[in-house]
Amino acid sequence: MTNPSQAAPPSTPTAPPSSAPAAKPGVATLSRELADFLVELSITLNKHAIYPQSHPLLDVAVDGVANRLAMLFVGDRDSLSIGVARRQLIIEGVATDPLNPVLKELAQRLHNHHVGAVKFVRGIGRDELAQALAALATDPVRAEKPIGHDTERVGELWPHVRFFPLTYDRLQLIEDDPSGEPPSADQMAAGRATQLWIGLARAALVSDTSEPVRGGEEADESTALEPATVARAIDEHQREEAYDQVIVGYLLQIGEELRTAEGPEAAGLQRRVSRLVGSLKESTLERLLEMGGDKAQRRKFLLDASQGVTIEAVIDLVKAASAAEGQTVSHSMLRMLSKLAHHPSSGGHRAKTDPTIRDVMRRLVDDWTLDDPNPEAYRQALEAMSSRRATTESSSYALPIECEPERMIQIAIEIGAMGPQVRAAMVELVKVGRADTLLDLVERAPTSEAATPVWDFLVEQRVLDALLGQPRIDIPLVTRFVRRMGPEAAPTLLSAALVFDDAKTRSQFYDLLQSFGDHVAEAISARIPGAPPAVKRELLALLGRLPTLPPGFSARAFLDSEEPLVRREAVRLLFRSPSDRDETIMSALSDPDDRVVFAGLTAAQERCPPAGIQLIRQRVDHGELDSQLRTMGIRIVAQQRTPDALQWFLGFVLTETHWVRKPRLLPSTPEMLAALSVIAANWRGDPAADSVIKLAEQSRDPEVRGKIARTRTNNPLTPPKNE
Repeated sequence: MTNPSQAAPPSTPTAPPSSAPAAKPGVATLSRELADFLVELSITLNKHAIYPQSHPLLDVAVDGVANRLAMLFVGDRDSLSIGVARRQLIIEGVATDPLNPVLKELAQRLHNHHVGAVKFVRGIGRDELAQALAALATDPVRAEKPIGHDTERVGELWPHVRFFPLTYDRLQLIEDDPSGEPPSADQMAAGRATQLWIGLARAALVSDTSEPVRGGEEADESTALEPATVARAIDEHQREEAYDQVIVGYLLQIGEELRTAEGPEAAGLQRRVSRLVGSLKESTLERLLEMGGDKAQRRKFLLDASQGVTIEAVIDLVKAASAAEGQTVSHSMLRMLSKLAHHPSSGGHRAKTDPTIRDVMRRLVDDWTLDDPNPEAYRQALEAMSSRRATTESSSYALPIECEPERMIQIAIEIGAMGPQVRAAMVELVKVGRADTLLDLVERAPTSEAATPVWDFLVEQRVLDALLGQPRIDIPLVTRFVRRMGPEAAPTLLSAALVFDDAKTRSQFYDLLQSFGDHVAEAISARIPGAPPAVKRELLALLGRLPTLPPGFSARAFLDSEEPLVRREAVRLLFRSPSDRDETIMSALSDPDDRVVFAGLTAAQERCPPAGIQLIRQRVDHGELDSQLRTMGIRIVAQQRTPDALQWFLGFVLTETHWVRKPRLLPSTPEMLAALSVIAANWRGDPAADSVIKLAEQSRDPEVRGKIARTRTNNPLTPPKNE
């Protein structure tokens, strides 16, 4: 029986040297930054296994990995996904060399932890990375359980490092029949082709959401290897880059195997891959080809795969590749080839025509780069007429395909004809969660009038409310709906903000509301009185970011709120009214919360009413404010240049000795330095002030001398005028 550990994709064998080198298509390779990061990561994990946890070399190693990772996140990259096979890694569609000892050890370490893929997310901290690396370095035998079996717990511990499990429960390798009989059509002999297919099936079923097969465990295990089951698992998986990286890595090596392999085992692989390609959705196949490296590597995969799969699968691959590269292959030619490949009269001579069609495919991939000049609707109609469904299936067995509702609505928009069938198609799309498709059709409509019935349907069905009621909100899609609805979306967004506990999500709602400016001011102000304290504060702050306040609105009622942050936002709004300024400053300076007092002091720095200055002096003398607020208050009191104010400032700077009653400077504090600066700037020439300045200039404290020097530089004396 084949060893299950060999299910990882083996490396592509190196061709022997030839006297006449043949031209090879370009092969995508890892960038230097990615390669260096993987090597650094492997070495750091190895050091964790050698040195004790507190060893300084581990800190240096972790810092190196953190720095490499930070360099990769420079720019638009939000995450880095790594697929894991037993002996190699797959990253950005490229499989690492399984003979590289450093990267092979890293792959084996992750594989031993039953990790199928790992994803690093932008924002990861150094401590979080260090903890994750320490856990990976632990032998899974000695650990409580491998990381791949404990993803929920580690996901809570390290939110910026996601591990995807790799489970083998539902799969078994196919053993050679001891009777010596050749394998059936649904079986393959154990070997390299089998290893590749089993590895692909395992990777695909990591998060298989399909229903279990009825009929016991044996039926489940045999069904797990079926191409239709593998295709369904890939289609239904939520599009996660780390997952796709593993699938792409296997497909690239399967393509190489299809080009070179022969015999019964290769025939089994050809049948399975052909059925897999035919079962995958077009969108899934396009995405996998997009991730399969650059254009040269995509071309190599297509040429390799075309030598071993059926004609139908070849056409599907070329269609997907043309879409992935921006419609570079003529649609008319593909329709003609599709018609020929499926034509009933070709049944007896298919084997002779296959090489010819494959040669045409090779030349298409090599040279044909013209865009289709036909209109989109015309192209879709021709494709429908040339599809296999029209020639090989009777109408009694015809099943609706996924794109039919979308196509019907698109045609209705273009010809301006709506009816019950079109409405039923729109209802079906909304029912299956494809409201984004309807919005795409609205945005791509030739005129706004043509799209009005579809948009009115979306508004009537309250699709925006449904999107905001989902457990996980699709913010980009919500943003598109809100932008199109305009200020009319404000009540819906505000209602959602009142029920969401996540402040980050509410902040995204507020950004959308702010983009509408004064048009939503009244709607926002109407929701403030009944909102919870946290939301009330945020809505007051949102009003403060708008150009003007709604007519008749006053934040004075919120000065009595029990929540200090609500009072602070109310103070900031009231400062926008010149008539309320002095009264608001007095209210803020009297507040028991330092954050509200800070807002009042900030406004009073420009101009403070006399009563406010007396209140500041009183609160400073009573010690009711912290050091920062006292320092601000001292500078504000300097707006009154009176002898009484000077004596108050001197109390922060001078003291007297007990015996000779000689004045001396108090120890330097933020308050003392602020008062000294005010005296030097505003009372130079006064005998009492000059004595203080002289003592400061002779002080042994460099901070005191520096404060006097800077004050003199910034406030030079104006020489008297000669009369």
